[in-house]
Amino acid sequence: MNDQHSYYETMYILRPDIAEDQVTNHIDKYNKLLEEFGGTILDSQMRGKRRLAYQIAKHREGIYVQLSHQGDGQHIFKIEKAMRLSEDVIRYMTVKQEGPLPTPRPSTKSSAQTSDQENSENKVESKEKQPVVSTDTSTSGKGDTETKQNPES
Repeated sequence: MNDQHSYYETMYILRPDIAEDQVTNHIDKYNKLLEEFGGTILDSQMRGKRRLAYQIAKHREGIYVQLSHQGDGQHIFKIEKAMRLSEDVIRYMTVKQEGPLPTPRPSTKSSAQTSDQENSENKVESKEKQPVVSTDTSTSGKGDTETKQNPES
């Protein structure tokens, strides 16, 4: 059986000065448009505000959104046209991917908070299981290098 599937990833950058509720409105809008045009959404993630490599339309930062989807390919032209006509989208790019389909990640804030709590609990447990090497913190790294360089003194 062939585990390799083809799907598309669209990354688009929104203006950094729009409100957070407008960002979610744009994400929902493009997700709904994609489904209306015959595509299937595999995963949709907001990657957050990041600094751009170069200035685009007088903006130095942008809000990145990644959208993984499947379809016949005709839906891409329609979704990109909608992005091109929007003033809030400053860049977009769609790439065809080969490989295993991406697994959707939960995007709710409550699940992110519980996973952060679980991660902090796991860190505490792992620190307790590690053997203590040295509790003396009075020596500095500079003194250690001097003794290694000149062991006779």
